[in-house]
Amino acid sequence: MSTKMELETFYDERTNTLTYVVYDPASKDAVVIDPVLDYDPAASATSYESVNRVTSFLRERGLRVRYVLETHAHADHLSGSQVLKRRFPGAKIAIGERITQVQRTFKMIFDLPPGFPTDGSQFDELFSDGQEVTAGTLGFEVIATPGHTPACVSYLFGDMVFTGDALFMPDMGTGRCDFPAGSAEDLYDSITGRLYSLPDDTRVLVGHDYQPGGRALAYETTIAEQKENNVQLPAGRSKDDFVAFRTQRDAGLSAPKLLFQSVQVNVDAGALPDPSKDSGLRYLRVPINVFRPDSDEEISLDAV
Repeated sequence: MSTKMELETFYDERTNTLTYVVYDPASKDAVVIDPVLDYDPAASATSYESVNRVTSFLRERGLRVRYVLETHAHADHLSGSQVLKRRFPGAKIAIGERITQVQRTFKMIFDLPPGFPTDGSQFDELFSDGQEVTAGTLGFEVIATPGHTPACVSYLFGDMVFTGDALFMPDMGTGRCDFPAGSAEDLYDSITGRLYSLPDDTRVLVGHDYQPGGRALAYETTIAEQKENNVQLPAGRSKDDFVAFRTQRDAGLSAPKLLFQSVQVNVDAGALPDPSKDSGLRYLRVPINVFRPDSDEEISLDAV
């Protein structure tokens, strides 16, 4: 198996998302990690600028896409995985096996049709923790890193680990844990027990960068730098302390603006809903007050 791997990075400013292409320039084998399908919530319209940039890079270099890898079912952008699969039919869409838990949770929240599968069969492959995967001449290991969601995984390619929303740049910290079935306890274990056990010189490639303080875009660090300087979870911070911090911080965060649009598409492997038989249009479902069950109470006329 080739040890020659190169990396190309794409940044979507609208959702602060990093998409990565890992490839072997000799064999032309490639994988794409966390592609973006652009979505304008005001117009409820999709577009292809982000995925077109990735496609152009792949085609210009004559790369053969073996996998489109999802680190989790994203809550802040729609996945471009289905677009890439149509353009590169040999590609397989893959995610961690605990996506089934996420599907069961959100099938209820979105009142999805009874026939909506919750066995992960929308994806071509479901990965288990520790699985070694071959992608042509490329190879990678799947590391379960739940916490942000129960299905989060990181992908280890040689000396590069792609952490999705588990671990951000040191000045940003970690992913939030307040989504359904999220767990600050699990995230602590994932980072300190799994990611921080990797060699110190392992390169960490993050899933988002929000450029705190207006600094320049940054997306690569190392395990050593994370352990030393992560503002939320440096090595040595106690679990109780981190969980208390993360819980309090999450309680003050606003929901991602594309939460409902993104999740219902992404639990379906990036597929948009089927067109209506009557109108021919596709419709997304947006529940009301799902996380605030008391907010639909009628306001007393005496109070207005």
